[in-house]
Amino acid sequence: MCHGAPCEHDPFVPAKRVVTIDMKYVNNTDANSEPGNDRIDGKRPSADGYDPETVVLIELLFFAYRDFVAAPDQLLARQGMGRAHHRVLHFVNRHPALPVADLLKILRITKQSLARVLRDLVSAGFIDQRPGNRDRRQRLLSTTPKGRDLALKLAEMQSQRIRMALAEASEDKRRVAEQFLFTMIDADDHATVERLINGGASGRNRTRKGDE
Repeated sequence: MCHGAPCEHDPFVPAKRVVTIDMKYVNNTDANSEPGNDRIDGKRPSADGYDPETVVLIELLFFAYRDFVAAPDQLLARQGMGRAHHRVLHFVNRHPALPVADLLKILRITKQSLARVLRDLVSAGFIDQRPGNRDRRQRLLSTTPKGRDLALKLAEMQSQRIRMALAEASEDKRRVAEQFLFTMIDADDHATVERLINGGASGRNRTRKGDE
């Protein structure tokens, strides 16, 4: 807890550092140079060190995700839960009898982290876990009716925002958005992700064929 003061570890709060400016890089020539004179290979480097072609997308992704999770975060907070609980609840609800081992691969978190989240969800009555039919050491996860109801409420909140954005875009733009997000996923995980999201795979396949 920071008790009202900015947390030192917060990446969005500038750390208190002494900044030394090397004045040899500041002169009248630099100050009076015409726009475009600092181009290198036809591209003007960003003044703040960022790649000007991608920093806009970085920030759009940040703000889009911020607003995408805002309403679900509020609902989860009333349950004493957070985004980690949301992710587990979503994939368990989408894939009943999901083995814990498979969930670990999807989320790419440690067993210890998942154990804490599962403990909360099970004790609150949102998720059931049972041993596997063939391997009793295996743990299979499914949502309870209460858990399914919460998972669908959270999904509907996010679906409304997506539908609103898609309503202003053409079908071609929707496919471009799908392909863009899919391509950002690690290539060695593409097949797994396509299997997980099921129906969404057909849209990307159509997009690929259209690009051929």
